[in-house]
Amino acid sequence: MLEDDAELREEILVPQLRESGFDVHGFEVAEELYQAVETTRFDLLVLDINLPDVDGFTVARTLREKAATGIVVLTGRRAAADQVKGLSEAADAWLVKPVAVEVLVATLHSLARRVRMGAGENETPQWRLASEGWRLCAPDGRSMALNHSERRLLARLFETPGDLVAHDELIRVLVTAVEDVDQHRLEMLIHRLRRKVAGELGRSLPLRSVRSRGYVLFIGNEGE
Repeated sequence: MLEDDAELREEILVPQLRESGFDVHGFEVAEELYQAVETTRFDLLVLDINLPDVDGFTVARTLREKAATGIVVLTGRRAAADQVKGLSEAADAWLVKPVAVEVLVATLHSLARRVRMGAGENETPQWRLASEGWRLCAPDGRSMALNHSERRLLARLFETPGDLVAHDELIRVLVTAVEDVDQHRLEMLIHRLRRKVAGELGRSLPLRSVRSRGYVLFIGNEGE
């Protein structure tokens, strides 16, 4: 997100987008964003037009040349001429401030689907962790909040997707100074997590149990 209003960016938009399952990086000036895209791939960009160092139209054109990034303009400009210019040159969507966060989230989800489709049939959406590991996101874009134990468990499994992680290693991840965790409690945690995923996301968590050994997480759909 490139937005020079720090309060709007850091206190409202970024936190609420993270709660909706997006991994969000906020930038105040275009130069910060340009430096970041040299090392990080961004799927979507929420972009203000009135910026202190360069106008947003230039930013949109520059990023469109570098990568297939979906671009949503979020601006106070209401003139039809500005909207036509933005949508004609580089932007995929144009929203006028103030905007309900729910509308911004829906716009981003819709654009994300189009970006994935445009990337080609061989690039299949995957399970992932978002919001610094506090949300689990399904391939269809739906997400759910994780508690502390679920977050620690899934963080370890996502480190080596497709590989067996032994019971003992997962237990060590969960152990804290105030509690002990045995294999039975690990299995109960995973059982509750499976039920939670099925109830909130409407699909099975692709986590396969290997008898007497451990668990394997598939971030595609192989384990479902």
